[in-house]
Amino acid sequence: MTSISNHSDTRSAVAQLLFAEILIGSVGVFVHESGQDAVTAVFYRALFGGIFLLVWGLARGHLHGVWQDRTLIRGAILSGALLVLNWVCLFAGMARSSIGVATMVYHFFPFVMLILAAVVQGERTRPVDLMWTLIGFVGVACSADPLRMWRSADTSYFIGIGLTFLGALLCGASLLMSRQVGKQRPFALVMIQCWVGVVMLGWFSSSTALHWGMHWLWLVGLGVIHSGIVYVLFYSSYSRLPVVTIAVMAFVYPLVTLLLDYVLYGHRLVPVQLAGLALIVLGTLGVNLKWRLGVRVGWGEA
Repeated sequence: MTSISNHSDTRSAVAQLLFAEILIGSVGVFVHESGQDAVTAVFYRALFGGIFLLVWGLARGHLHGVWQDRTLIRGAILSGALLVLNWVCLFAGMARSSIGVATMVYHFFPFVMLILAAVVQGERTRPVDLMWTLIGFVGVACSADPLRMWRSADTSYFIGIGLTFLGALLCGASLLMSRQVGKQRPFALVMIQCWVGVVMLGWFSSSTALHWGMHWLWLVGLGVIHSGIVYVLFYSSYSRLPVVTIAVMAFVYPLVTLLLDYVLYGHRLVPVQLAGLALIVLGTLGVNLKWRLGVRVGWGEA
């Protein structure tokens, strides 16, 4: 009976994580369809996400005693500032390149975490992980379509790629900091980070959004779905799944994004970008699943 129950719980967690990855893959579409600039889109993502998480957290008891945890609050404020700036860079990068290209470049953030953990926090890093990181970086370079940048020298496209890469750096730093302070209370951490975004960007949000229109559906969805429901699903499934499942499922996000970018906006990847995507996938799996070279390659430690 216990085995059947555990199997059912694992299947439920996989379904939750799959649904969350599919939802987060549509974030670029919501930003684009809202018609707002990056700062305004992030402000409303933080606002509506923060409201949802606050209500959900109070109803479920996830926020009990959180205001007495000064370490958590300090860490949430600092990491939240980085997280919000990362969202702004990513959305601005999407507007100047494309949703699909920006998402691929952005997926360098796991390697940023690895490098920062080794350099700043002195965590032990296997030499082979540095090689996987290099492979991932080559993949990022390929995904940016270097031939297009060389031939057309599109300044806006250059800026978009640069902003997205900066977003990946900020995301990696934010996640590394969040990992240190939010191990016990990840839900409370994300909720506080959203409200940090509201405070940071409230004065810079464009007033052009303050009229009735369909853009409100996209902005509310951006907050409730992508900063609310998605994070609830993430944190309710992570603890019930092995790292191999989480690592593999993480690639549903960029695949959904690429599919939507092609179906809705006609953006098709060229061969060098597809090769870049494959290298990013290979490098990320190599790091997360602890693959070794020259030994048997399998799911986990060789």
